[in-house]
Amino acid sequence: MIDHLGRLLPGFLLCIAITIAAIALQAIEVRLAGQAYLEALVLAILLGVAVRTAWTPASRWIPGIAFSAKFLLEFAIVLLGASVSVTTVLALGPILLFGITAVVAMALGTSFIICRALALPLRMSILIACGNSICGNSAIAAVAPVIGADGDDIASSISFTAVLGVIVVLGLPLLVPILQLSLTQYGVLAGLTVYAVPQVLAATLPIGALSNQVGTLIKLVRVLMLGPVVLGLSLLATDLRAGGDRANRRRPGLHDLVPWFIAGFLIMLTVRSLGLIPQSLTAPVTHIAATLTTISMAALGLGVDVRVVARSGVRVTLAVTASLIVLGVISYGLIRLAAIA
Repeated sequence: MIDHLGRLLPGFLLCIAITIAAIALQAIEVRLAGQAYLEALVLAILLGVAVRTAWTPASRWIPGIAFSAKFLLEFAIVLLGASVSVTTVLALGPILLFGITAVVAMALGTSFIICRALALPLRMSILIACGNSICGNSAIAAVAPVIGADGDDIASSISFTAVLGVIVVLGLPLLVPILQLSLTQYGVLAGLTVYAVPQVLAATLPIGALSNQVGTLIKLVRVLMLGPVVLGLSLLATDLRAGGDRANRRRPGLHDLVPWFIAGFLIMLTVRSLGLIPQSLTAPVTHIAATLTTISMAALGLGVDVRVVARSGVRVTLAVTASLIVLGVISYGLIRLAAIA
């Protein structure tokens, strides 16, 4: 146990150091400009990317960085369940819940068609479509073994979702004044377009608490679509055997269909809805979740190597970018069609 903690410590402390620097920069912004134009969450990503571009971490740093990027952010999502009640979820309404499902389905189809039109391999097209439409790297990791994808396909797909995920987090808030979005509308847009659940926090917390709550709920409903998609692909796996290795495929386990942090979020949400979590604890728990998320954003930034992405093919770049634009357009169309205030 002590040895394991010792392996995590270097990378974990590095992420904390970047987080402290991000918080300090945010404080400087407030002091000089009167407000934080770039929140600590966003600054942590930028600093992480800058460090990773200038320096490649040795193996001793990797376990702690991976722990911060994965477990801490997932635990932060679980904690966020304490700030949301079932009544908030039901307030989304049946139209919006149906709309989320429709957006995911349309995004899957259009993204796959774009990839195939650009002559990308079948398995890579499926990975990009699932990553773009559902939850980025998590979807790619869950789908890859089901369809027998090889390492190159996985690496190319994940590298682009990592970089574009950061770009979306940084650029999406700029659409608020341009499109004149309300807090609720922006939350819906972020929940439907941002790749990863933790990145939704980074994209919405600077805008407002309501955007954060709505965006997180929308995104979690979207993530739950991973279960039916992975299950469906596993049932169709026999049709993907041409050129693939049957040994590399497996049936999805329960943890693939419903990630533990999604189950944890739902449990916390239920506990909060039953009144078992005092209202006085909501603010401290939310603050802890935000801090853990900032540390995770630093770790995610450390995982983005812009040089690797730059070496990837132009067709993959076009496919992923076009798929993301289409997803954004479809999501904005839902906001207007459903007359979300």
